[in-house]
Amino acid sequence: MLDQSISDCRKRLFDILRTQAFFKGDFVLSSGKKSNYYLDARLVTLSAEGAFLCGRLILDLVRDARPTAIGGPTLGADPMVGAIGAVSFLMKSPVKTFIIRKEPKGHGKGRMVEGPELTAADRIVFIDDVATTGKAFIHSIDALAPDGLKPVRCACIIDRQDGAREALAARGVELVSLFTAAEFLKD
Repeated sequence: MLDQSISDCRKRLFDILRTQAFFKGDFVLSSGKKSNYYLDARLVTLSAEGAFLCGRLILDLVRDARPTAIGGPTLGADPMVGAIGAVSFLMKSPVKTFIIRKEPKGHGKGRMVEGPELTAADRIVFIDDVATTGKAFIHSIDALAPDGLKPVRCACIIDRQDGAREALAARGVELVSLFTAAEFLKD
């Protein structure tokens, strides 16, 4: 599938997300906001094909940022991080991958960031499945700030267009996405 075009991969991922992860109804989002639709991207990112497509497309989406490390907040980033690591290796351009915990581990080294050590030389990109207000990205930025580290970009599969882009811009970080919620809401 590495020989498949980016546009074909993007179309296939959209189709899978639309049929398997998009729901209409009454929902409460992690931000606490109410919504008449829900995008449960984990239903796709935790599938073999979905993980591969997300890994391939996220790497393409952020390639101009020349990332050396890609990771993000648990739980949304977890399956994508593994896929990105594997795809980047297959593409002969491996990147470090990492996960940011919601709180420091209560035992062992008490780490907040799991994975290889990140340094000031790393070009860090944060990823998440769906961005709403940007709260998970902000948490990730704050988790690395004590070490003097800052992402060069944030990326997600779907931007719900509900403030995440603006919240990250206020922190000096651009948010890019594969899709926007508006694309799923078209009838």
